[in-house]
Amino acid sequence: MRRAPDISTFTPSPGRVQAPFFLTLLMLSVIASPLHATEPLMLGQAVAEALRGNPNLAAIKARADALAAIPDQRGTLPDPKMSVKMVNLPLDSLSFTQEGMTQLQIGFSQGLPFPGKLQLRKEVAQAVADAAGFDVDELRLRLARDVKVVWWNLFYLDRALEIVGSNQTLLRQFVEVAESKYSVGKGLQQDVLLAQVELSRLLDRQIHLEGQRRNEAIRLNTLLDYPATAPVALPGEISEEFQPLRDEAQLVTRAMTISPLLAIRERQVEAAKLRVALAKKDYYPDFNLGAAYGLRNGNNPNGSARDDFASIMLSMSLPIYTGTKQDRAVDQRNSERLRQRYALEDERNQVTAAIGLALSDYRRGEEKVMLFKTGIIPQASQTVASMLAGYQVNKVDFLNVVRSQITLYNYQILYWKAFGEANQALARLAAAVGEENIHE
Repeated sequence: MRRAPDISTFTPSPGRVQAPFFLTLLMLSVIASPLHATEPLMLGQAVAEALRGNPNLAAIKARADALAAIPDQRGTLPDPKMSVKMVNLPLDSLSFTQEGMTQLQIGFSQGLPFPGKLQLRKEVAQAVADAAGFDVDELRLRLARDVKVVWWNLFYLDRALEIVGSNQTLLRQFVEVAESKYSVGKGLQQDVLLAQVELSRLLDRQIHLEGQRRNEAIRLNTLLDYPATAPVALPGEISEEFQPLRDEAQLVTRAMTISPLLAIRERQVEAAKLRVALAKKDYYPDFNLGAAYGLRNGNNPNGSARDDFASIMLSMSLPIYTGTKQDRAVDQRNSERLRQRYALEDERNQVTAAIGLALSDYRRGEEKVMLFKTGIIPQASQTVASMLAGYQVNKVDFLNVVRSQITLYNYQILYWKAFGEANQALARLAAAVGEENIHE
C-alpha cells in the first residue's frame, strides 16, 4: 500500500543540494493531501452500497418479480362462468306457472383451450420472466461498472489535486527565490513574472479539477442513492499492482456461458420459438363446455308437478379464416423469431468486441503506468533536481527550472490518469464477461 508517487517516490536524493528540495516536496505532498470529515469510501464498499440502494435496480427487481408471477396465470384455465336466466317467461302475465316451458335456469360453463395451448402460454411467460431475471443480473453488472468508473475518476482527480497543490506551494517558493535573487541583483524581474504566471496557471488547473471532482462526486452519490451534495472521501493509499488476467479466448468463452446479457437474448429467442408453436395451435378449435339446470313451477294438465330440466352444452370455435388470420400470425411469429435470433448473434459479437476493447485499453494503460513509473517520472525528477542545482549556482536560467518542474508535474498527473483508466478498463471487462473473477 503506497501513497501517490511524487518525486521522492521515484528518485532517491542523490546529493547535498537535492536533499532539501525533495524533503520539501515530500512534506508538501502530505500537507496538500485533501482532508475529509467523512470516512474514506473504499471501492468495494461503494459497489455494495450501490447494489443495495440504487432505485433503478430496485425498479428492475420489482419488474422481474411481477413477471415471475405471470406463468402460473397463463397456464391456468380461464375462470368458469355462471349464468342465471328466466326462460320462456310470458309477457302478458309474467307468470311462472302459466306456461309449461317457463323456468328459472342456472348454468355453468368452462372454456377449454385446445390441448397444449395452456402449457405453451405458460412456457412463453416463463421465458419472458427468466429474461427479466437475467436483466436484473445485467443491471447489477452495469451498475457495478459505472460505480467503479466514477470511483476511479474521483481517485485520479484527488491525486491530480494533490500534485497541483504541491506544485503551487513549490512555485510560491520559486517566486520567493526569484524575488530574493532579483533584490540583490543576481536575478531578473522576468523570472519573478514567469513564476507568477505559472502559479496562476496552476490555480486555473486547480479550479478546473475541483469542478470535475464535484461533478463526479454528484454522479457517484446518485448511483449510491445518497444526497447529491454529500461529501465523498476516497482513500489516499491503494495497491498499485496489476494482477495477471485470463487470456482473451478464455474470457470470451466464459462470457458466452455466463453473460446475463446473452442469457436475456437466449430466453427471448426461446420465447419467440414458443410463440411460433402457439400460433400454430390456433389452427385448432377451442372448446366451451356448459351445463344448466332449469327450475319449473306449477303443475301439468293431469295435476302432477312439473319436472325440472337439465341441459348440457358443448361449443367450439371454427378457425375458418386461416388465410388472413392464422397464416399471417404464424408468419409474424416466424419473423419475430428470426429477429431475436439475429439479435442474439449480434449481441455475441458485441460482447466479444467489448471484451477485446476493454483488454486493449487495460494493456495500454498498464504499459503507460509502467513507462511513467520506471522511466519517464524518474528521469524527469532527476532533470528537475539537476536544473535546480544549476540555478542555485547561476548555471541554469529560471525558465528552464520552471519548465522542468511543470513537465514533471504533468507526467505525475498522466501517471495517475493512466492508472485510473487501466482500472476502469478492468471494470468494463468484468461487466462484459459477466463476473468479477477475470484474473488468473
